[in-house]
Amino acid sequence: MISLSSFAEKTIELQTFYTNEWHTETPRILPADGLPKLIASQHEQNFDLWHEEDKARDPLASNATIAQVKRNIDAHNQCRNDLITEIDIWLAEHQLAEFQNEALPWNSETIGSIIDRLSIASLKVFHMLEQTERKDVTADHVTECKAKLARLTVQQQDLGTSMQHFMNEIVDGKKQNKLYRQFKMYNDPMLNPKIYSNKT
Repeated sequence: MISLSSFAEKTIELQTFYTNEWHTETPRILPADGLPKLIASQHEQNFDLWHEEDKARDPLASNATIAQVKRNIDAHNQCRNDLITEIDIWLAEHQLAEFQNEALPWNSETIGSIIDRLSIASLKVFHMLEQTERKDVTADHVTECKAKLARLTVQQQDLGTSMQHFMNEIVDGKKQNKLYRQFKMYNDPMLNPKIYSNKT
């Protein structure tokens, strides 16, 4: 369980740890259960999605490779969004259940959605840091990437601060944890016309 009073800090720490771990040859071992497992699993989808996106932009990739990568991206996106909802449901049913008050105002996005954005921010910070350490580029490239890294780090910290503020408002009875669900239509055979219209 992640303490609500340090929720953002611990979330960023977890995502940063796995971002670093998974860029090595170390086997992937996720937390055993609960919210840490859900957050790590959701981050894993973003991690794999990031690297599939890289493959899609390879100028030497064949059409067949790009088509397969596109399907992989769709699958990761579906899992990614499903896990956002699972995080929100877990919070609603466990750590935030006692604070639920439907009479209170709500936020424009859920805790799960912010965790997703923090996950992507973690990947951006890691890969921009990589650019600052390259030896095959000009000094100007390194300088520019260091400036970008500084901005990305601030964005990550600001987003974490915003999420913690929202969490504190829920606990203090100022906001409600309104549960939204990720209705993604493109992979649903009953909602995507390109799928259901081709059924025989």
